[in-house]
Amino acid sequence: MAASLGDYAAALFGIALSPAQLEQFDAYTRELAAWNAHTNLTAITDPAEVVVRHYLDSLSVARAAQLAPGTRIADVGTGAGFPGVPLLIAFPGVQVTLLEATGKKIAFLEHLIATLGLTGAITLHARAEEAGHLPGHRAAYDLVLARAVARLPALLEYLLPLAKVGGRCVALKGVTAEAEARDSARALKTLGGALRGIEPVALPGVADAHYLVVVDKVAATPAAYPRRPGTPTRSPLA
Repeated sequence: MAASLGDYAAALFGIALSPAQLEQFDAYTRELAAWNAHTNLTAITDPAEVVVRHYLDSLSVARAAQLAPGTRIADVGTGAGFPGVPLLIAFPGVQVTLLEATGKKIAFLEHLIATLGLTGAITLHARAEEAGHLPGHRAAYDLVLARAVARLPALLEYLLPLAKVGGRCVALKGVTAEAEARDSARALKTLGGALRGIEPVALPGVADAHYLVVVDKVAATPAAYPRRPGTPTRSPLA
């Protein structure tokens, strides 16, 4: 498994993984399987599928953003750590905040950080609507990420308040990416974002479409956003 991950990461994204990094990914797979036996973390449990649909999918973010040392990243609704943890393993100089509202998943992430020795990661047990108003997190991140959290018009209200002006948001999306982007014109204008582009991603052995929706933070988000918990999904800016 480790060899194929290294080969694919290099061929698809130009990411060179050392033996130590590949061992961290192997340990991640083992811990994910062990915890998933008693905590609902992921429906994908086959190790080969984990490599493609979790690790390579996460590493695809490297196509859309600079991941230089010191880059401050927020991973919104990270779940079992995707895409933030694979990016931190591959780019150990970045700083990643793993934002998650479910306590059991936070417990797994804290265990994982300790087990893998990830010095650049912290957890934040909060909803995105709350985090977007917290000092030290609002308008604080160079890069804000999310995967499979909400449709883009609502998701942007979670992401853009966390990004600093001049920063970037990347949403990992499926076949609906272009339609969601079209529906997001109002959200982008209201929240200070501008659509930079939609990048297709081909994953080995995966037929369904994957895309990176890339949004630049071009203006400050008004203080009223994000709205109260639950409001962005019930009444998206669409």
